[in-house]
Amino acid sequence: MSQNPAPVLRAHAEQQYAAELAALAACDDRPRPPQWKLSPWAVTTYLLGGEANGVPIVPKYIGQRRVIEIAVATLATDRALLLLGVPGTAKSWVSEHLAAAISGDSTLLVQGTAGTAEESLRYGWNYALLLAKGPSPEAIVPGPIMRAMREGRLARVEELTRIPSDVQDALITVLSEKTLPVPELGIEVQAVRGFNVIATANDRDKGVNDLSSALKRRFNTVVLPLPDSLDEEVEIVRMRVESLGRALEIPAQPPALEEVRRLVTVFRELRAGVTSDGKTKVKSPTGSLSTAEAISVINHGLTLAAHFGDGTLRAADLAGGLVGAVVKDPVQDRVVWQEYLETVVKERDGWKDLYRACRE
Repeated sequence: MSQNPAPVLRAHAEQQYAAELAALAACDDRPRPPQWKLSPWAVTTYLLGGEANGVPIVPKYIGQRRVIEIAVATLATDRALLLLGVPGTAKSWVSEHLAAAISGDSTLLVQGTAGTAEESLRYGWNYALLLAKGPSPEAIVPGPIMRAMREGRLARVEELTRIPSDVQDALITVLSEKTLPVPELGIEVQAVRGFNVIATANDRDKGVNDLSSALKRRFNTVVLPLPDSLDEEVEIVRMRVESLGRALEIPAQPPALEEVRRLVTVFRELRAGVTSDGKTKVKSPTGSLSTAEAISVINHGLTLAAHFGDGTLRAADLAGGLVGAVVKDPVQDRVVWQEYLETVVKERDGWKDLYRACRE
């Protein structure tokens, strides 16, 4: 007896937004680079939002249009793209959606860590075949980059600066010569038209390995900035929280806009080191307090409200996640947080409930 497969926790972008991609492809009559599923114009519309044949295209990125246009134009050339920014500026999110819109496949991914080996950027071996028959094409286990080169797709390298420097440089030949040598067999894999690489990196993470100048030259760098305004950041948080709430089936009411605004205000003031009215200077904690962390705090609060409250997000539901996001260092950050509570939150009209919840 067949059973329906269990729903996945997080669908890939090309699965979750398949209807939007299909609608854009159906009405897209503009020139497309080789192997692209959509034209650069349609890819930009997919990222920034719009409409296609009556199908609404929800924005995946809220920010400066020119940033996305430059990123898409880079990928239409033979230059690789490096998305750079502080943690939480949607680098991975943009990378995934660019790959989904351009190649129809966002899964050709190398996740950079301090332990990433060169095989992850090149290829591995099926050791059973290797021992039985020696080096042969059949014994090669292609990595995401080799597969992307063969199929003319986009490969993604997340957290490039987390990868050790000597491993990073394995990309130089791939990006400059568009080939991947296999010296064990005396052959090489040449990239099919349409192949390119999107990498992401941030310079705020501990354990960062600087890119060599040779590797930097082979990327076109696009900096993804923090949201310009409070309203813009509030809208990003609200949109992503509603999307995640549906995916996770959190049985709580969508958060009131005022609660989102209060949380984002706290994050922005602590990041900037000054209150929104510019009158009071505050100390900044060690953490990044990114937009992504604000989304996480709201979702945590909604889950508390749904299962241990009345389903409505309140200050008490926000407090636990908020304190955890701010106080990363139990000594230094706790002092910063207590000072901010007493000098800013306590004195602000309408914030007494948040002050009491955080104090508790």
